[in-house]
Formats: sequence, C-alpha cells, structure tokens
Amino acid sequence: MPAYATALSADPYATYRQIDLVGRTAEADGAALVQLLYEELVRALNVAALATERRDFALKSEKVTRATAILFALESGLDFDSGGDVSQTLARLYSGARKTIIDASIGQDARPFREVAGNVGEIAAAWAQARGRA
Repeated sequence: MPAYATALSADPYATYRQIDLVGRTAEADGAALVQLLYEELVRALNVAALATERRDFALKSEKVTRATAILFALESGLDFDSGGDVSQTLARLYSGARKTIIDASIGQDARPFREVAGNVGEIAAAWAQARGRA
C-alpha cells in the first residue's frame, strides 16, 4: 500500500477531521476563521484534559502544542491600532491562557485545561453572537 494510503487509513476519524478543517478554513472569512480557531482551541484543551486524566502523555503533548499554537495565531491577528482596549485585553487573556496551559502541561491536573477551555468557550460564544448580529 502506498505511504499516503497507509497514513490515511491509520486513523479514519483524524483523516476526516483534517479534511473537514481544511475545507472550513478555505471557505472562511476573517471572522469565521477566528470562530474556527476558538472552536479548535476549546477542543484541543478538552482533549488535553482527558489525556491528562488517562495519562496519555503523547496525546496531551500534542494538544498542548496545538492549543499554544492557536493562541499565538489568535494573538498575531489582533489589530492593536484599531482594536484599542479590546485588543489589549485579548492579548493579556491569550498570554495568560498560554502560561496556564504550559504550566499545566507539566502537571497531572486536568482542571487548568478545562478552566481555560471554559473561558475561551465564553469568548467564542460572545464572538459567535456578535457575528450573528453583523
């Protein structure tokens, strides 16, 4: 079997998620992309929490890396000139979330991952509501 076929058949659910994610990002405008990043961040943090509880350190590491990368992407997209106080507040939130995630990555407690996921989930809900009114 060719290498690409082996990679695709190794985990069909992961393959589907990757294809779905690529499709959604290709069609997303800036605001929709931010929404997608929030959703993926919450998902990564919830899986990191579950992996912590199951002592699956490889999966935990993968999701911590993904979550921190998403936070960097969100922060790099902030417009400090136009965004004013909101951009400053979000930058502090993203930085604090990154610190919490990195600190939690070396521990065995799933709660910090879930707390950050809950906070980001609230922001994602507000973002989705604001997008709905636009």
